[in-house]
Amino acid sequence: MARDNRRRGRRKVCSFCVDKIDQVDYKEVGRLRRYITERGKILPRRISGNCARHQRQMTSAIKRSRQMALMPYTID
Repeated sequence: MARDNRRRGRRKVCSFCVDKIDQVDYKEVGRLRRYITERGKILPRRISGNCARHQRQMTSAIKRSRQMALMPYTID
């Protein structure tokens, strides 16, 4: 019982909702770079704190920017 109380932290807030961004743009590489790891993987929703809608948009925007060669697939 006591262990459950210690695990509760502060709830993460979606940064796209805070900034009132309606559509995530694949050309904003600086913003999207925050959501990939140093190995080049896309951060999951539970770590990034995004809402489900913006997480889906962010994932497709990262994939789109990789396709357009704005972001790397892997980081050496």
